[in-house]
Amino acid sequence: MLAPIDLTDAQASSPLGRTSPLVKLGVAITWLIGLALVREPGPPLVLAALAIVAGLSIGRVTARNLVRGLAPLLLAATSIALANLLWSSSNGDPTAVELARIGPFRITREAADAAVALAARVVSIVSVGAVFAQTTDPTRLVDALVQQARVPERFAYGALAAYQAVPGLAEDLVTLRQARRVRGLRGWHPRLLLGLLVRALRHADQLALAMDARAFGSGPRTTFRPIRWGWLDAAVGLGGLAALWIALAIRF
Repeated sequence: MLAPIDLTDAQASSPLGRTSPLVKLGVAITWLIGLALVREPGPPLVLAALAIVAGLSIGRVTARNLVRGLAPLLLAATSIALANLLWSSSNGDPTAVELARIGPFRITREAADAAVALAARVVSIVSVGAVFAQTTDPTRLVDALVQQARVPERFAYGALAAYQAVPGLAEDLVTLRQARRVRGLRGWHPRLLLGLLVRALRHADQLALAMDARAFGSGPRTTFRPIRWGWLDAAVGLGGLAALWIALAIRF
């Protein structure tokens, strides 16, 4: 069942948890841009290791939760790399260095290098994203977007409400399938999508009325959880840039 990410007290009170979500988001985007500048697998793997170490130490993310978040995504990364290894266009190049033959597949060094580099890049992206997600409360992220990035309230909080409504849609799908089962109908049917659409539209209408009733976007308003820049934000930002510089300096 899908569910919004709820941070533990230890994660929320950790240095990464108390850092402005915009700083963490900026560091993550900067790292991804830096990865686009290199082709070697070394820098992405270094950044992935640094992200995991940061999550376990200053983010207070438990190893169990981190593994649970990474496992399915790393499996997808392995599948992508394997597909790139087997079906790379360089495997059909007669001038490429052949490493092995697996049945009808010809594996070349160029394809292997590209597959390893792609896998390393995907692992890095997944690791950074997992640490960001497990140290950032979605509500605090939206508060930071509104207060610090000046994103319109209607858009920001509407997106947050849509994210939090995902578990409700999953529960609605279970209810609809159980109702069909009571009537003797089993399996998947396109009419389930119609029922979900009706429920989603009803929820969106109720959300719009609630936001209008609270005068979202009508003018300046006070905030219950003010987010301000601080020394911790500067430390995390500079540390992230230093980590990127170190990773780009390591080529293997």
